[in-house]
Amino acid sequence: MHDIGEIDAGDIIVFAERGWEEQKAAERRSVQRIFGLLPDDTGSLLLELWQEFEESRTAEARFAHAIDRAMPVLLNLANNGGSWRENGIRYERVVARIAPEIEAGCPALWNYLDDQLQEARRAGWFGMERASQ
Repeated sequence: MHDIGEIDAGDIIVFAERGWEEQKAAERRSVQRIFGLLPDDTGSLLLELWQEFEESRTAEARFAHAIDRAMPVLLNLANNGGSWRENGIRYERVVARIAPEIEAGCPALWNYLDDQLQEARRAGWFGMERASQ
C-alpha cells in the first residue's frame, strides 16, 4: 500500500542518495489526493496506515519496511547485480541504505542478506561509484 503515493509522484531507485525529502513530500501529497477520493472513514484509515508504515511506528510497519527494502536486493542478487552495476552503486551504499531498516524489522532476514551481499561483493556484482553521484 505504501507505493500508492508513487502513482502521482513517480518512483526513484531505493539506492539514490539525493531527492528523498522531495520524493516523500510528493508521495504524501499523492496519497492525500488519492485517499481523499474515498469515503472519509476509509480514506482516513488508509492514510493512517500509510503514515504508520512511513514512520515505522509499529512492529508490523518495521517488518513491512524490512520486506520492502529486501526486494531490490533480492532482485539484484538474482540478476548478478544488474542495477547495481548499471547505476554505479557500491556495496557500501547498498548496506548503508538497507541494513538499518531490515535489521530493525527482521533481524533474521538481515543475517541472510548480509551473507548474500558479502558473497555478491566477492563476485564483483557492485558498480563503481561515478563522480556525478
